[in-house]
Amino acid sequence: MRALSIHNLLIGEYGDHAWRPRLDALSELVLTILSQNTNDVNRDRAWQRLQERFAGPNWEKVMSAPTEALVEAIRPGGLAQTKAARIQQALRTVLDTCGEFSLDFLRHMPAEEARAWLMQLEGVGPKTAAIVLLFSLGRPAFPVDTHVHRVSRRLGLIPANTSREKAHHLLEELLPPETYYSFHLNLIAHGREVCRPRPPRCGLCVLQRCCDYYRQMTSSP
Repeated sequence: MRALSIHNLLIGEYGDHAWRPRLDALSELVLTILSQNTNDVNRDRAWQRLQERFAGPNWEKVMSAPTEALVEAIRPGGLAQTKAARIQQALRTVLDTCGEFSLDFLRHMPAEEARAWLMQLEGVGPKTAAIVLLFSLGRPAFPVDTHVHRVSRRLGLIPANTSREKAHHLLEELLPPETYYSFHLNLIAHGREVCRPRPPRCGLCVLQRCCDYYRQMTSSP
């Protein structure tokens, strides 16, 4: 009930969000690999260069290209050598699995099986898998990024010592799946605008009465 109260307060502040696919699932997977250990600006530069260098991108060309050519294309995103190898291996696995460059087959798997399939790919952890499932396929998964992790711990929705990996399952258990999309987006918005790392803007926060962190700060001598 507390989590639902927080969800409703965030909707009042940031709005409700109807689900819509952002990219096809394979493109989302590659984009999310590019986003690892970098910021959105550098991720987007790497993605743009990938599209320009490989025509679309054409996944056959990306998979078959010399790894160094892919490294050069995605270099602005950082860790290009590692990411290039992971992207090419993921494309080979997808092609071997279903004979085409598509992850649409995951729509028809039970959600946990789809998550497990994605996570057997090199470099794909709970966050990357959840992003692909939620944002491209509309499957019940709750991605946990830096903002979601920080805000949910401060609120007391998850224990303060909860790892990001474990937080995915704990947060999924708190709310019905139909709320995941809006709740995820609104926690991110709140983390960027109000519940910042240092200092949080507690005086502007609509979640004061629900927040363990605010209660501790205001009760301190």
